[in-house]
Amino acid sequence: MVTMDYQDLDIVDLATEAGSAIMAIYDSDTITQVQSKEDDSPLTLADIAAHETIVDGLKNLDPNTPIVSEEGRVGDALSSEFAWLVDPLDGTKEFIKRNGMFTVNIALMRRNGKRWNPVFGVVHAPVTQTTWYGGKERSAIKISEGHSREISVNNHPEEPVRLVASGSHRSERDEAFASSIGKHDLIRMGSSLKACIVAESAADLYPRFGPTSCWDIAAAHAVVESAGGKVLGPDCETLDYDLMADVINPFFLVTCSTKWNDFWLENQD
Repeated sequence: MVTMDYQDLDIVDLATEAGSAIMAIYDSDTITQVQSKEDDSPLTLADIAAHETIVDGLKNLDPNTPIVSEEGRVGDALSSEFAWLVDPLDGTKEFIKRNGMFTVNIALMRRNGKRWNPVFGVVHAPVTQTTWYGGKERSAIKISEGHSREISVNNHPEEPVRLVASGSHRSERDEAFASSIGKHDLIRMGSSLKACIVAESAADLYPRFGPTSCWDIAAAHAVVESAGGKVLGPDCETLDYDLMADVINPFFLVTCSTKWNDFWLENQD
């Protein structure tokens, strides 16, 4: 087991604290104060507040581990075996729409050459006060309404397949993959919540053909794996990540079972 100077619940508490900082802005008029980053993606005061909360907290809990955040970096990840990977507000567009489908993502990553793998992750949904966490040699846990329980993927999926997709965009490749699966129920959802509901057996598959960055999915990836699921790249191998040179992920599939691997490979052309 990976051992660090923090406890799992310390990171859960930190994600919850960042969620409170987000909600203070969500419930105020300042939600409308939006800037554009260099890639034209939106940046709000909530992104900044959550980033500062998490970075300060991680530096206090684990001062020797570098931090890679969507909103900035602390330390040199390439000089370390481990690094924190943070999306302070995953689903900024959902935040601006006020639909509640946004999360705080914190993952601990382990370096393997130039690639990285998640070993622990926390995903917190501030509006519903729901948290998922898990990792290597850990159980996957969901905290909801003050209660904690172990979760696992659906080990015996049946038709109709429960297919989860983005709440804000859906491409021709998404449609083609859904058609190849056959009979299915479509669930629309935003942010890393899509992967978390696969982890807790509320959905079976989450194919992603649109662009994402490493910090969008790594924390949920840790939860999915600890719940018995898989996060696969285009080659059906476990997805790994680049935290430094190219943070954009390839297409990936979050799945509760390997039974759809052939469909996934066929849809890479």
